[in-house]
Amino acid sequence: MKRKWTLILIVALFLISCMAGCSTNSTDSSELESVSLSSEIEPAEDPSSESQNFVEEVSAPVFDFESRTVMLNSGYEMPIVGLGTYALSDEECYNSVTALLEAGGRLIDTASYYGNEESIGRAIRDSDVPREEIFVTTKIYPTEFDDPEEAIEGCLERLDIGYIDLMLLHHPGTGDVEAYHAMEQAVDDGKIRSIGLSNWYIQELEEFLPQVNIAPAVVQNEIHPYYQEQEVVPYIQELGIVVNGYSPFGGRGHTSEMFADEVIAAIAEDHGVTSAQVILRWNLQRGVVVNPGSSNPEHIRENLDVFDFELTGEEMDQIAELERGEKHEWY
Repeated sequence: MKRKWTLILIVALFLISCMAGCSTNSTDSSELESVSLSSEIEPAEDPSSESQNFVEEVSAPVFDFESRTVMLNSGYEMPIVGLGTYALSDEECYNSVTALLEAGGRLIDTASYYGNEESIGRAIRDSDVPREEIFVTTKIYPTEFDDPEEAIEGCLERLDIGYIDLMLLHHPGTGDVEAYHAMEQAVDDGKIRSIGLSNWYIQELEEFLPQVNIAPAVVQNEIHPYYQEQEVVPYIQELGIVVNGYSPFGGRGHTSEMFADEVIAAIAEDHGVTSAQVILRWNLQRGVVVNPGSSNPEHIRENLDVFDFELTGEEMDQIAELERGEKHEWY
């Protein structure tokens, strides 16, 4: 009998031990599940997320046709029509910038490669227009990417207007990410207000953007009725970046053909304006900043006079159908 009770006691202790073990394992499993759920709700921070923050929760830029400006993601306003100065040099450039400012234009586009920054700076300093009303874009060329700090200082010295409103990398090249980082530092130092890119398209942007910290405020590309970038333009705008089109009339050697285009000429006649004005207005209604080049004061004034008429949806569609994928610049 004694042996029987001993056996019963041993079995009872064994069952109690098993039950305690199951309870402990159940608690551990519950805790593990809780940790797992917590990890899903609060994922570990991705080290690269900081450089990608600017592509999240952004809205496309909106043009203000009353002030004739657009607000950049950097917090500064940019005029939406201006003057391109490629191929303008010395006194010709000085006179063209002077004509622009006298006509009410405030956007001037240049580059270190153009060799006319000094003339532009002199025209600005000689004008009666307050510096803060003028918006100057310049660019550094890929051959300068090996020492971008020196290139930035060179632009500042040649322009001699206190600060640069917008600096772009002229086009992709070896060391472009490092050069962009140098521009970011210049923003922090108060030397440049906004930065961006030129001749960057979808693939280039997808590779480039995750490597930088400050969002490009502007991307400047070739855009005209025969090369409309119908996919690229909305892609850039959806990132909260302003699109700036250069060579709006097709570039050297192509302007006459574009002005004579039957569709464009017919729309111009209907509105009592020129083909040039139709092309510029078409760009603006697509949300594309324009800076056509000219050394003719009359043409400079004409290019600014594009706010007293509006293209219809049908006319916009007619111009959209002129797309040829015909790029006229080599980069």
